[in-house]
Amino acid sequence: MKYTTTIQKAQFNDKGLAIIAGWAEVYICDPMTREYIHASWDNVPFGGSVVGGAYRDKPDLPTESAIAVIRSEDEKSWVYVADHRGKQAYNTDNRQPVEIDFLGDLPPSLTLSEPKTDFDVWDGKNWVTDTDAQKVALIAHAEYEKAQRLKEANNTLTYLQDAVDVELASDEEIAALQAWKKYRVLLNRVNTSKAPDIHWPEQSQ
Repeated sequence: MKYTTTIQKAQFNDKGLAIIAGWAEVYICDPMTREYIHASWDNVPFGGSVVGGAYRDKPDLPTESAIAVIRSEDEKSWVYVADHRGKQAYNTDNRQPVEIDFLGDLPPSLTLSEPKTDFDVWDGKNWVTDTDAQKVALIAHAEYEKAQRLKEANNTLTYLQDAVDVELASDEEIAALQAWKKYRVLLNRVNTSKAPDIHWPEQSQ
């Protein structure tokens, strides 16, 4: 026949070599990650095989976005692996966020579970808050806050007392001196070991 509308399809022997030249439907994967990319056609010459990175067996596509299709390491089949790319994981050693850019299961050093505090420790399955370390940090913060408040009170009282001592204090300054003294007494009585349940005395105006 002079003309034909039929596409000549290649035929292969059991070694994957073409015994009849023609077109073959192939399935392409990424050369680095081996992830399935798309279907295509390959024009295979007699005695040749499909191009590298292309395979003739059709993969079954997953219905879940968290699953990826890749070619097995021995290149004999399609396999399915976890796909967490674009998600944020957390380092189980230091709680630092890490954006996932690879295929497959997460290593033991990463988890998708988000730590809730700066004192969470990974126990192998879950984050557990180290309440002892958290308490130490809260007390340290309260001690710092108390020291800053006392510093301000001492500076203010020094000025007000000087004004009184040299008989230059106004009635408002005399009243303020007593109020600040009361504030400093109450401040010194603050028990920082109760942090974070601390009620700071109201500062004198």
